Amino acid sequence: MIITELVNRIPVLEIHGDNNREVTELVIDSRKVTEGSLYIAMRGTVVDGHSFIASAIEKGAAAIVCEEFPEILVENVTYVQVKDSSKALGHLASNFYGNPSQKLKLIGVTGTNGKTSVSTLLFDVFKNLGYESALLSTVEIRIGEEIIPATHTTPDVITINRILAEAVEKGCEFAFMEVSSHGIAQNRIEGLHFKIAGFTNLTHDHLDYHKTFEEYLKTKKRFFDQLEDTAIAITNADDKNGNVMLQNTKAKKKSYALKTMADYHGKLLEVDFNGMLLNFNGKEFWTTLTGKFNVYNLLLVFGIAAELGFGQDEILQAVSKLKRVSGRFETFKSDGGIFFIVDYAHTPDALENILDSINDIRTKNERLITVFGCGGDRDHSKRPEMGNIASKKSTLAIITSDNPRTEDPVQIIKEIEAGVEPQNFSKYTSIPDRREAIKMAIKFAEPKDIVLVAGKGHENYQEINGVKHHFDDKEVINELWKLMSK
Repeated sequence: MIITELVNRIPVLEIHGDNNREVTELVIDSRKVTEGSLYIAMRGTVVDGHSFIASAIEKGAAAIVCEEFPEILVENVTYVQVKDSSKALGHLASNFYGNPSQKLKLIGVTGTNGKTSVSTLLFDVFKNLGYESALLSTVEIRIGEEIIPATHTTPDVITINRILAEAVEKGCEFAFMEVSSHGIAQNRIEGLHFKIAGFTNLTHDHLDYHKTFEEYLKTKKRFFDQLEDTAIAITNADDKNGNVMLQNTKAKKKSYALKTMADYHGKLLEVDFNGMLLNFNGKEFWTTLTGKFNVYNLLLVFGIAAELGFGQDEILQAVSKLKRVSGRFETFKSDGGIFFIVDYAHTPDALENILDSINDIRTKNERLITVFGCGGDRDHSKRPEMGNIASKKSTLAIITSDNPRTEDPVQIIKEIEAGVEPQNFSKYTSIPDRREAIKMAIKFAEPKDIVLVAGKGHENYQEINGVKHHFDDKEVINELWKLMSK
């Protein structure tokens, strides 16, 4: 593609060199530059891409996009100056791949909890409705039946556009995307045209990155502020920050709720570990998903599908065929009668939601044993909060390692323990080795008891000192159960 086509609709400050020069690919890592590449120099928190312009040219870059021209301008290289390279990148990527987000109906889901579940459930519902779609989530990226491993919550914007272009080429009509606060802050959704934006909830998370809750809120809100007037924004009216998201949006505003008046209203009629009987907008149906948080997830799915023009009956028929998302309230019963639940809950709100959901279902004759930890190199302030929640709402809480990363697991556990209130001291213990903690839970459990292993869900690794070691909670539970029941 030639440079004039690439910079179409991008506010360019100045171009130096031939603007009809052909470029073969877009590159943001100078080490990956090949002959004919367009290198975009971006200012990161650690390194400044402008320092690698000369290196990119040596490797064969045909053009450079930057915020300031280097002192020496090389002949036969085109330089494009923009105010913000990171924002320009999204529009360059969209143009390079033929603006695929305009050719699809792109749906973005944001919020603290439920993003992955809602995006995946939408993908599955539309499959049940007979449509080929694309999915961009934390767990996996899918184009129809093809599965591509995911590496970030929101991939870089070049990758997003490449995936969307491939989805268009393969005949997909819809794309469902998890939109993280990191992705919004780092302009990874810049230049994308969203048909619908959905908001789940906003609670304590990622304050290691955003520093304050207000900053985190503003970042999420930016997604809705940037929507076009042809888009639809659908928010959780039961969340105190739900309406904040819609304050400045140009999009058409819609809402869903269980407790307040909304366009899409839901009721939980019956619930057990096998599923729930629900009523959405006056229509009853059964789902194998369970837990109040899943009522909200399904209600958002229902609202989005209805806004895309599908009939409520056909949507609910497709919803009732859904299976649970991997690592999200995943349940299995041992032959010894112990009920195991594996869930990704790794924030105070998510942990409280899952414990409340279990406590709503259990008859109190069964004990609830919770195994959990907190990730290292992340927000410290949520640790004592999670210690308090788990010890208060479980019969026994076993505090252990999650992904300690570069931190000392024992120190993380001490910070979690600091939140346990004196009346709950007898209701918790700590075992730094996660495998041993799960073993202790199985040993302590009796038939009909419930063991919740929280924090890692679908993850099949444990990150310790920068190294990812294979660790899958479901595998470990099954393996230990077999060994211990012999």
